Amino acid sequence: MALQALIIWLIIGALAGWLAGMVVKGMGFGLVGNIIIGIVGAVVAGWLFPRIGILGAAGIVWDIIRAAIGAIIVLVIVGFIKRA
Repeated sequence: MALQALIIWLIIGALAGWLAGMVVKGMGFGLVGNIIIGIVGAVVAGWLFPRIGILGAAGIVWDIIRAAIGAIIVLVIVGFIKRA
């Protein structure tokens, strides 16, 4: 993986994690936490969206939106598990 691609992954992960933190908990999780949540969310959304028929557009904005939606799904599931 090229350094530029890694940096883009980290930026998308940070933005997606921050957005998800704002929606679900009302705050972020710090830079490293946002990156991890955003990348995990991107993986979840990358697996889930094609299976439910959402293809979306190409581009970095769609990647951030998709990763944020996936991160929100992850945070909601983790929230349910913590409450149980």
